[in-house]
Amino acid sequence: MSTLRIHIGIDLGSTTTKAVVLNCPGEVMGRGITNSRSNYDVACQVVREEALTQTRFTLTRQAIQSDAALSRIQGPFISSLERNFRLLQHLDNLERLRAALHTAAQAPRHGDRKAEIGDVVDAIIGQMVERANEHFGPLAVRKSDFFRDLATVDYMQLAEQHSDPAGIAFDTLCGLFDAAILVVDNSTEKSSFQKQMLAALERTLATATPAMQEKTPQLCAAVEATCATEIVEAGSVGTGYGRQRLPFPKEQIRSEILCHGLGAHAMFSGTRTVLDIGGQDTKAIQVDRDGLVVSFQMNDRCAAGCGRYLGYIADEMNLGLHELGPLAQQSHSRVKINSTCTVFAGAELRERLSLGQRREDILAGLHRAIILRAMSLLARSGGVKDEFTFTGGVARNPAAVNALRDLVRENYGERVLNISPDSIYTGALGAALFALHGTRAIA
Repeated sequence: MSTLRIHIGIDLGSTTTKAVVLNCPGEVMGRGITNSRSNYDVACQVVREEALTQTRFTLTRQAIQSDAALSRIQGPFISSLERNFRLLQHLDNLERLRAALHTAAQAPRHGDRKAEIGDVVDAIIGQMVERANEHFGPLAVRKSDFFRDLATVDYMQLAEQHSDPAGIAFDTLCGLFDAAILVVDNSTEKSSFQKQMLAALERTLATATPAMQEKTPQLCAAVEATCATEIVEAGSVGTGYGRQRLPFPKEQIRSEILCHGLGAHAMFSGTRTVLDIGGQDTKAIQVDRDGLVVSFQMNDRCAAGCGRYLGYIADEMNLGLHELGPLAQQSHSRVKINSTCTVFAGAELRERLSLGQRREDILAGLHRAIILRAMSLLARSGGVKDEFTFTGGVARNPAAVNALRDLVRENYGERVLNISPDSIYTGALGAALFALHGTRAIA
């Protein structure tokens, strides 16, 4: 049985918790992300397991790539294997949701309708199981990989179909879901990795191409070897907005400023300036050639201009958060926004809509206003050096990226702007690097 020594970094953000796993040479083996919860121990456990799961998939991929006879089928095989694995995870969670819904249905307030409610719940979950196969089909494009997000959309749509004002009301079904999803979200009960991996392998081989079927013994051996690999955690470091609540000793906690600076430098070695816009705060960081922080500025406790502000705007407009950026890019006449205060956002938004201003133009103005706040922090931290790296969840928003690019060009001239597809993991990567190299060597 082989052994893999790893180092883990966990970034507990205000909205999402991220984890990165590094091997001893410092290569990224796995990443994990989950919704942050009020129970931080659970969030950390869930995201750790997710990162370790991805690590085992990386080991499987490496084992197949190392075999010349298997390398040509590695892509489709791993894709199918992981898709089936995620499907089985989703189905497991649906069964936990079913059980939690039945428990919630037994509340005294439901009187003699408990059995009737149970029948409706079973019908809804049955249809959610059918939809699961669509969510994880070969050509499926999911709007979210979080179970809670997918389950909420499916359940609410189906609950509306199954509700009856004269029978089991929609509000009753919604109330059951609100109670049940918390139980599932805060559960650490999971099927063993080996059990789910072997079940996913069986599903994959059942629909495999002839080329895969010819190599069944070798593929099974590679997967079984991965399952048997012992993973030894050699070190871990935690960071993030909620780092004081992480289940880590104090000596294994590092500030998010240090971790984001080091993580951004690891992603792009030429980085000298870092802007991180997360859910709750914004950080402007200057680093040296080794990724060590030389100066920084951070917004105050107000969440104005951060991810949560955009989330509030999305709710007000009845849009998904991912829809804001693309919609803003359709603007032809940007509206000037005077405030990015979350408290007054709804009122100002409704006022501008009542004046006949287009949503696209309002959103374009909102994105520019958010980046203007960030530019102020950058100026106070020392300006924008070349190269400049943008991290955090907002770095995935195309309208925010375009506004940042324009304002940097206007104020500092041309700069190399780096954005990694994995930018949301920057803080967790920095934490994992602290764990890898030892805090004394870097801090």
